[in-house]
Amino acid sequence: MSVANSRRVRGLSPRIQTPHPAQSPSGRFRHLLPQGEKEERTKPKVTTHPNDPSLRSFIDVDPASDFPIQNLPYGVFSTAAYPAPRVGIAIGNYVLDLWALEQDCRLDVGPLGVFSAPSLNSFMALGPKVWAKTRARISELLRHDHPELRDNEELRKQALVPMRDARLHLPFTVSGYTDFYSSKEHATNVGVMFRGKDNALQPNWLHMPIAYNGRASTVVVSGTKVKRPRGQLKPPNVEVPSFAPCKRLDFELEMGVVVGQPSPMGGMLTEQQAEEMIFGFVLLNDWSARDIQQWEYVPLGPFLAKAFATSISPWVVTREALEPFRLNGPEQSPAPLDYLRQSRPQNYDLELDVSLRAAGTNAADTISRTNFKYMYWSSVQQLTHHASSGCAMNVGDLLGSGTISGPEKNQRGSLLEISWNGTEPVELPGGAKRSFLEDGDSLVMRGWCQGNGYRVGFGEVEGTILAAE
Repeated sequence: MSVANSRRVRGLSPRIQTPHPAQSPSGRFRHLLPQGEKEERTKPKVTTHPNDPSLRSFIDVDPASDFPIQNLPYGVFSTAAYPAPRVGIAIGNYVLDLWALEQDCRLDVGPLGVFSAPSLNSFMALGPKVWAKTRARISELLRHDHPELRDNEELRKQALVPMRDARLHLPFTVSGYTDFYSSKEHATNVGVMFRGKDNALQPNWLHMPIAYNGRASTVVVSGTKVKRPRGQLKPPNVEVPSFAPCKRLDFELEMGVVVGQPSPMGGMLTEQQAEEMIFGFVLLNDWSARDIQQWEYVPLGPFLAKAFATSISPWVVTREALEPFRLNGPEQSPAPLDYLRQSRPQNYDLELDVSLRAAGTNAADTISRTNFKYMYWSSVQQLTHHASSGCAMNVGDLLGSGTISGPEKNQRGSLLEISWNGTEPVELPGGAKRSFLEDGDSLVMRGWCQGNGYRVGFGEVEGTILAAE
């Protein structure tokens, strides 16, 4: 299908009738101009890896920015001038329009129009070799010593969109969503609360990554407001349940794995295969209705208490960008079964921060600061286990890591833990106290890996609570 026809299918005007700024005379039809009018290009051999800490972009990037040239996370954006969502890369305070570069023959990833799509799924489906080649080419175009984009003023104006002018969308179509329970500290804290110290971890927990299937239909991008859910409530001191708005609304600090390659039904995955299927990671807030969950979870686990909203950050940081920050996770004892054993480090040194702004106030306060490195079960183990029964994985599957808590009190990844089930309320600026979230509260999660003079960050995932209708 042509790009013009594909736009008709999506209800949009053909590109030729409403040309993107990157089209003729400086766009994809440049090769039809007389020879003397062609722009002279140079394509030096790329010898520097995109993760090289010494790389600099011709775009000024603050050392504290989440988006240096060593990152290059993918997202989907639109603008008021051109409202069709398309794929971009974050660099400093700009979005680099990959569809503009693709039309201008600066990027060649295969079929034309991959970056004009309103999701990353088509690009992810092209596989790890294309992912690596494309990221290297984008890095080359943005380098301070490469003139191709740097010295082309017209193309820069077309392809570099100020972040403040961009509307960010859900970056990929979520095919399926699974939420894990893989932090030993979190599982222990919750177990102590509800079962006591001697029975904190269930017998299976140290032998496999525990999970449940969530709802892909309610995965939303950062900034989407979240309505307080309704459900059946039955506190311990009442005889029969009632149907009402949740009273114990919580967040869960997580990372999300974005699966970029499929696996067949009936198969299994090796460690290497699982790793190569991971396209990247997002910040993830798995909103939780604790009182609804308390009543419904026996015997099959969470259902509606976890189905009403899951928020993710708009930028997908690639697995390759996180490579310099790999490290070994916690020691696993007893040793996992053979299919879950790892031959190389699969955790990441990734700082995480949660801040809460109470309704009616202007100031937010940090209520948790932890690290992804504490996860007992790695993302690769989660994916390997997910497929081990013969479950087929699809492009666009999302795996939630489970709540990320550390060993210290200030490293707890949910209000359930921070307030210890409501017995130790959190004090916020202005005198507000919170055991659980109230209407109008706004929660922000941030994450980053700190390099030498730069950071590879995720931006943020934010959500504000609205009253139930």
